[in-house]
Amino acid sequence: MANKRELKKRIQYVCGDLAAECLLAKNFVKGVDAEAMKRIIAEIADLQISTLAKVSFAFDHLPTDFPSENLYRKARNAYYKKAYASLQSKFLDKVNDIVREMNAALPQEVKENNKKA
Repeated sequence: MANKRELKKRIQYVCGDLAAECLLAKNFVKGVDAEAMKRIIAEIADLQISTLAKVSFAFDHLPTDFPSENLYRKARNAYYKKAYASLQSKFLDKVNDIVREMNAALPQEVKENNKKA
């Protein structure tokens, strides 16, 4: 991860693309479950808001808590690496769940055509 700003942009892009796919399917695919798509769009918005709120967190120790500056930096870096990995894992799990719901809302004919393509 380069920085928090880039991470937030990526989260917004992923959520925006998912919502756009739902809107396109809702408006242009015959037989799609429109109510399910509306619900999924709301889930995507909730996912974006909640994930963006979790991006900012702080290491809860001070340099004076460690015997050396080097140990402090190692502990801080390990903390952030673990925290961002956890955030990314939870976000991707939820994205996968949303994609499954999107696929379930499509009519069977469209699913078969997608498999052929």
